[in-house]
Amino acid sequence: MRLRLTIAYDGRPFAGWQSQPKGNTVQDLVEAMVSKILKVEERVAVHGSGRTDAGVHALGQVAHCDVPDDCRMDEAAWRRALNVLLPATVRVLEVARAADDFHARFDATGKTYRYRLWHDAVLPPLEAGLAWHVHRPLDFELLEAACALCEGEHDFSSFAANRADGKDEGRDKVRELFSVKVEHAGRLIILTFHGSGFLYKMVRLLTASIVRVARGRASLAWLEHLLTAPPGEKSQYTAPPDGLFLVSVDYGRVP
Repeated sequence: MRLRLTIAYDGRPFAGWQSQPKGNTVQDLVEAMVSKILKVEERVAVHGSGRTDAGVHALGQVAHCDVPDDCRMDEAAWRRALNVLLPATVRVLEVARAADDFHARFDATGKTYRYRLWHDAVLPPLEAGLAWHVHRPLDFELLEAACALCEGEHDFSSFAANRADGKDEGRDKVRELFSVKVEHAGRLIILTFHGSGFLYKMVRLLTASIVRVARGRASLAWLEHLLTAPPGEKSQYTAPPDGLFLVSVDYGRVP
């Protein structure tokens, strides 16, 4: 029986989603708890829709795992059991029965990420680790223009960091951003990226470049050049992980 999990987590205590030899990742933790509930020694694999870096948060990460068909626990019982065992920084929001061929990563047709910026001289302590503190002046017209420039289908090679394992080398880096929206709530600025898929650190690299334009440190022409530049020419600016949230994952039709 395949279960689909919707998971939220505070990324600050963890080294990201993806399992690592030293552990301390969300995937490692969830796998350990599923195995504990099933009372099996062998680790039960939990497959996520994609990686999130150390310090990056999730409001709607999606994952799947397989449990024995004769397991008597229903979906509600699985959610209760997992949340009893998991720390308060990780919550399973929903457990649902999935088709046997459902795959959290390969069936995803789009994702939404949110990046939070705090635009003020002082970052409130309760925003520490949850927003990027940008205290210098911003031109909001340029901010919105830069966001609009990023929409559409582009080769985002300039906004893709190289993974240490080299697994992304040579892969197609064309993605479509359906929308890049800007919202203001007092000193809080929220950038929301909805796209067909995202490369390693793509949102953080785009955010840093957009902010650089809004600060007057680079032009819209510079950003447009990076969106059309040949592979190999990289943006050198990366926003911190603090303000980044994986909001949701699309399955099925998207705009």
